[in-house]
Amino acid sequence: MRTQNSLYRIAIYAVLITGVLIILFPLYITLITSLKTPQESARSFFALPGTLYLDNFASVVTKAHYFTYFLNSIIVTVVSLTCEMIVVPLFAYAVSRNSNKKYYRIIYLLTIFGIFVPFQAVMLPTIKLLSRTNLLSITGLILMYVTYTFKKGAFLFVGFLQSVPRELEESAYMDGCTITQSYRRIVFPLLQPMIATMIVIDGLWIWNDFLLPLLVLNKNSMQWTLQLFQFQFKNQYSFDFNLAFASFLLSMLPMIILYIFMQRFIISGITRGAVKG
Repeated sequence: MRTQNSLYRIAIYAVLITGVLIILFPLYITLITSLKTPQESARSFFALPGTLYLDNFASVVTKAHYFTYFLNSIIVTVVSLTCEMIVVPLFAYAVSRNSNKKYYRIIYLLTIFGIFVPFQAVMLPTIKLLSRTNLLSITGLILMYVTYTFKKGAFLFVGFLQSVPRELEESAYMDGCTITQSYRRIVFPLLQPMIATMIVIDGLWIWNDFLLPLLVLNKNSMQWTLQLFQFQFKNQYSFDFNLAFASFLLSMLPMIILYIFMQRFIISGITRGAVKG
């Protein structure tokens, strides 16, 4: 019996170590390549750099309009997530508390049906609609992100809210709270771990997305996001790995900071809402 347990633990650790290595290897390549000269990369792509060559980062930052593209990515990500975190919980609260009504059930089903529609099926009609409404811009891109994150967010938030005891709200009503006050003081704090999780998941997608910005922001290069800027390191005949990986590393930092910051809310928000109630 003890031998079987030991073999099981060895197998578990082997799988975990393999998974860690798979995750860390691309980070290792990104880090060492961004700190190498082109000559060092040409000699050995996987070897450690001989010196800490920081000119790659300086070259990326000093390229034309880098901070404009960086600011565009910040605006798109922050505004999209803010709109999502305002609209989706309100929609999910209304649906979860009125699930016995046919109208709300139909609206909810029509919303989550969008999860099963691949983007490729609606890509051309979407871009044609944006073109006709003059929304091939950052504004149109934000609307697209809010739209595509809404269906998934609604599905997750409704499921989460249906598990929240209604007795918490009923006790608030007995104390004189309105529906708005009950939502703000009781329900919304309970949603904090779900909100933090969705911000991390959708923030990573929006920040790193390449396809939608490529389709929507093709009229004005000054509205490009950071991902479109990074695409410039590739041309017809070559790819500047050192500058590209330095740019990748710089673009990773905001998301790493976001995850570190939001992790605290995911853990502490689990019980905070009930205490506040």
